[in-house]
Amino acid sequence: MKSTTKSKLYIHLLFWIFYYILEAYLDFYWSRYQFPDFKWQIRLQNTMILELIYFLVKIPLAYSLLYVYEKVDINKFSKYFLSIIIVIIAVLAHRFFTHYVIYPYIYGVTETLDGKQPSGFINGLVAFNSFMDLIFMVGLVFGIEITRQKNLLKDQISMLKAEKLDQELTMLKAQINPHFLFNTLNNIYGMALKKADETPDVILQLSKVMRYNIYEAAEKNISIEKDIENIKDFIQIQKIRHRHLSVDFSEAIDNPSQEISPLILIQFVENAFKHGVSESLGNSFIHIDIQLKNRILYYSIENSKEERSGENSTKIGLKNIHRQLELLYPKHTLQVEDKSDRYIVKLMIDFNDTLSI
Repeated sequence: MKSTTKSKLYIHLLFWIFYYILEAYLDFYWSRYQFPDFKWQIRLQNTMILELIYFLVKIPLAYSLLYVYEKVDINKFSKYFLSIIIVIIAVLAHRFFTHYVIYPYIYGVTETLDGKQPSGFINGLVAFNSFMDLIFMVGLVFGIEITRQKNLLKDQISMLKAEKLDQELTMLKAQINPHFLFNTLNNIYGMALKKADETPDVILQLSKVMRYNIYEAAEKNISIEKDIENIKDFIQIQKIRHRHLSVDFSEAIDNPSQEISPLILIQFVENAFKHGVSESLGNSFIHIDIQLKNRILYYSIENSKEERSGENSTKIGLKNIHRQLELLYPKHTLQVEDKSDRYIVKLMIDFNDTLSI
């Protein structure tokens, strides 16, 4: 709120400075025709003083009208009527300073219409000139303020969208962590019942994965190197359980520090085990290939499955990943092939076109 108020103050202050310079220049330029006998130094001094005097009318007029249109809670007709009254008062004040102060005390002459005929305090021509001078200024002030408010509204909408997106991604990640931990703890429980010798190793691997899920996954982005390391730890846990599993893991990363949203890539590996390997009765396989070239990620997973597997089972685990990809990486492609004996997933992410939150 304070920053918004400061921004408004700076914008309006700059406007009045530039407006003062513009009006002073125009009046100074015009005064050489109206007062040709005056030295330019005198004309410049007079111009700077008279513009400051006119500010005594213009600034209150501008902010009075802004206050009426923004703060006063009355119907439109009443606002129009009140605005007309304020403008009439401002025109009279403008004429008062022009006729009774500026001409006699600053220029030292009587105000005239054509250089010869004296001008009265109010008549059609001089009143119209004062009105146009004031309305021009009011139009500029309203234009500046409306533009400022529109830009402020755009910034607020962008912030709200970013906050909503961040909250949605946090919720999606929260849905992923319990799912993975539940499955892994189930595996360890089964091994503990059998008193398997590998149980301590699995617990150690799990501690690394949990550390990743608790600390690293809380970040908006992590390096792809860390993400791949987490996938490898996860596979090691699963390989201890699935003894008849063949895993072929290949990677070619040209920039290990490339950032990626955590827990995206591993979900495909989880699905490969949950809807493929875990349902296989005999030997099974998972082929994983990760390549990063020129900020473009190519990621493919192929895993075996039993022909009796449910046709839509793998789609359940992909709902969150679909949504995250849509939110974070607009320039991506995802292909899922469900064949009779295997699943094939191919993902391409172009990090050159990434949404920043």
